[in-house]
Amino acid sequence: MTDSANDETAAADELARRCVEAMWVDDVASRALGMEIEQVSSGCSTVSMSVRADMTNGHGTAHGGLIFALADSAFAFACNSHNERAVAQSCDIVFAAPASTGDRLVATAVERHRFGRNGIYDVRITCEDKVIAEFRGRSRTLGGDLVAAGADDVDNGG
Repeated sequence: MTDSANDETAAADELARRCVEAMWVDDVASRALGMEIEQVSSGCSTVSMSVRADMTNGHGTAHGGLIFALADSAFAFACNSHNERAVAQSCDIVFAAPASTGDRLVATAVERHRFGRNGIYDVRITCEDKVIAEFRGRSRTLGGDLVAAGADDVDNGG
């Protein structure tokens, strides 16, 4: 990569971090579930959560809705990382394996494609080396910035 490309990537990643920090302040639900932001870059995020006893269902495994919530939060941070307000347009999830009390779940969101006001993101939820679920989210931008853009911030287009 050239120095110019490195500078643009670094600026885009810094903008992504600022956007997620701004969202995190008001994200009461994610914080209440014990989620932690592990990593953020332009179009990507990693969020983790430990399964507590009060997060299990009648089968004694992690409630699917809470696994979905973890994936949805990672998706939200990834699709808002470009400093354009974005919301979920549709999402779906496939559960591959159960998670149990004490398991540390990690949701890694990756941007697949942005076009116009739309985006497609894949989120893989894992526990150590085991895939727990695969989530696909489709986003729609609403207009408006999350943070004031600095002179060095870049727009990666869409």
